[in-house]
Amino acid sequence: MASIILDDVVVDFPVYGVQKSLRRMLFGLFRRGAADKRVVVRALNHLSMTIRDGDRLGLIGANGAGKTTLLRVLAGIYAPTLGRVHINGRVSTLFITSPGLDTEDTGYENIYTCGRFLGMSKAEIARKLPDIEEFSELGDYLAMPVRTYSTGMLTRLGFAVATAIDPEILVLDEGLGAGDARFAERAKKRVETLLRRTNVLILASHSDDLIKQMCNRAVLLDHGRVINDGTPDEILAQYHEMLKRAQTPQLTVADDAPALT
Repeated sequence: MASIILDDVVVDFPVYGVQKSLRRMLFGLFRRGAADKRVVVRALNHLSMTIRDGDRLGLIGANGAGKTTLLRVLAGIYAPTLGRVHINGRVSTLFITSPGLDTEDTGYENIYTCGRFLGMSKAEIARKLPDIEEFSELGDYLAMPVRTYSTGMLTRLGFAVATAIDPEILVLDEGLGAGDARFAERAKKRVETLLRRTNVLILASHSDDLIKQMCNRAVLLDHGRVINDGTPDEILAQYHEMLKRAQTPQLTVADDAPALT
């Protein structure tokens, strides 16, 4: 059974070449490194979480909350500065649908290249090739260089390959683009089939509808910390209330202000 445990995970990004005066000004928003020689941006701040088999987890938060950093930690792109990540299961990422795409290669060649980048073996790609051919609807174009494709054709090819994977843990950023309107309904059904094959989903999105449609659990992130964990409806309501408070001007009265009469 697939699962993920994040144990007190910290991710720091050092920023070099910043003057001392700026470091002092930024102190509090950022952290100082050893001997005050560098500024460190703390993207994840002692984050702990358990994600279990069957979870469809939505990551919710404003820009800079830590959503993308967390996805990249789970994908193995970033290593934690502190803490540990325990992953049981194969992680597949869909940050882009056509990793490794070469416009000089044919559609068939790119199916194998992109499929390998997405974690599939050559044998697995060969087994899924008829399904990719059928779903992409590209026909003889698959034998032609990808540079001859329209944008819509490229989208179809990438989508067909990306959704052919059999992930245990799927890490997804903002969902998958489906192309033109005629293709959209078939694409929606294919994504639903993909999710049924997935043991664990982690999705970062600013779309309330996408979170509600694809997730059964959500966490609210703020400045690299988990603020709350619950159902998508609960967490989205809290998030929008937090945004509303941040946009409402606060009236303050000085301690020595005269009383109103």
